[in-house]
Amino acid sequence: MMKIHNITLDKNSPLTFILGPCVIESETLVMQTAERLKRDCPYPFIFKSSFDKENRSSIHSFRGPGLEEGLRILQKVKENFEIPVTTDIHAPAQAAAVAQVVDLIQIPAFLCRQTDLLMAAAKTGKPLHVKKGQFVAPHDMRHVCEKIREAGGKDIILTERGTTFGYNNLVSDMRSIPIMKSMGVLVCYDATHSVQLPGGAAMQSGGERRFIPYLSKAAVAAGADLVYMETHPDPKNAKSDAATQMPLDELFDLLDHLHRLHNLNAEFDYVAPR
Repeated sequence: MMKIHNITLDKNSPLTFILGPCVIESETLVMQTAERLKRDCPYPFIFKSSFDKENRSSIHSFRGPGLEEGLRILQKVKENFEIPVTTDIHAPAQAAAVAQVVDLIQIPAFLCRQTDLLMAAAKTGKPLHVKKGQFVAPHDMRHVCEKIREAGGKDIILTERGTTFGYNNLVSDMRSIPIMKSMGVLVCYDATHSVQLPGGAAMQSGGERRFIPYLSKAAVAAGADLVYMETHPDPKNAKSDAATQMPLDELFDLLDHLHRLHNLNAEFDYVAPR
């Protein structure tokens, strides 16, 4: 059983979501999005936004407000709306400061094998959410879990977010969900990054937003415990991942559908043969 602020997660929990804009573009945008999610999302969710997008395609791309200002805004979201918050870290030195604010520390896919980063995050005592690298087989994520556990970490979420499939393309292998669940962890599906076309739009990543509903439904049917979905009130003008963020006005119908599908899975209680 994992406790993330006011949310309890285990294999029998309701489907839980990780939602929010890709990057903290402004305090106003973040607060407005959090307010709408709090008001209109009837399901357990963790609010996510990044204070720094260090892995942007171009050096000229918007990265975010930085650590200090970003954490101030996330703290305000947490206090004003009484919801758990998460953000990602890119360096071991960020772990302690981020742990003072967030309820869940996220490790980006590109950095999932960085031992010092994983161990610094684990030593904070916070639950960890590690995205499976685009270059990592699902069964090899056991090494990630071992590093975290060696450093004292106990609460782990692993995320499928697509695997590199040639240049500028990703493919989601839903077998990764039961494979990673067999490691004794909760498994999340990143529905928005999985439809990216990395570096596929010249100086930025492209994407195929229309496939988000199809892939997220497949992931829930495959047994995902959580679904991660970046959302924005005006994706076309978002400063990061404009091609893949889910429009906020279209989000809630999809969440309803995924929630019902998850409940249907629980009702049948199907156990796949080994």
